[in-house]
Amino acid sequence: MLPDTCRVTTIQVLFGVTITNHLSVSDHIRDVISKCSLSLYALKVLRCHGMNDEALRQVYKAAVITKCLYESPAWWGYATAADKQRVEAFIRRGVRLGLYRADNPTTTQLATNNNDNLFSSLLTNGHHVLKQLLPDKTNYQYNLRNRRHNLSLTVKTVARNFAVTQLFKDIYKSHFLLFLLSAVAVCQLFLQSK
Repeated sequence: MLPDTCRVTTIQVLFGVTITNHLSVSDHIRDVISKCSLSLYALKVLRCHGMNDEALRQVYKAAVITKCLYESPAWWGYATAADKQRVEAFIRRGVRLGLYRADNPTTTQLATNNNDNLFSSLLTNGHHVLKQLLPDKTNYQYNLRNRRHNLSLTVKTVARNFAVTQLFKDIYKSHFLLFLLSAVAVCQLFLQSK
């Protein structure tokens, strides 16, 4: 680096989500976890004052889980594996404290659920503000395997983009299932011929 110069990192805060100029959400996750730690302390104080465990779990879900996953469809694709691990580790801390059950959904499952809900909302609501992110519908006259949507598939450029990720989600599952079923049928025919 040149002397007498400094590196400037631009940080954007859009709708409560902090994104750097390198499309990193690490700062956002660090800020959210530090804010949620304060809520965790408040929940410990409430437990000491006699609040029952079920009420504490409800408050934990409402205050901490929702804060951790706020606007997750916008930033989850840009989070690194380390960022996602930090969020998971924080939630496991709530499990150890008895505020969140171990059999409850993980943050990855909750974020995936948020993405799926947003995508289905985009498909069903013609006036959704994000509808413009989706490609045009396709009209095929032949019968193919079922897909989650009837939109044309674009060239998959960046897997971090919410709309592209949702367009290509589960695209191979039905094809793989048909392959397995046909393989089982061939094996049954082979065994019957013996």
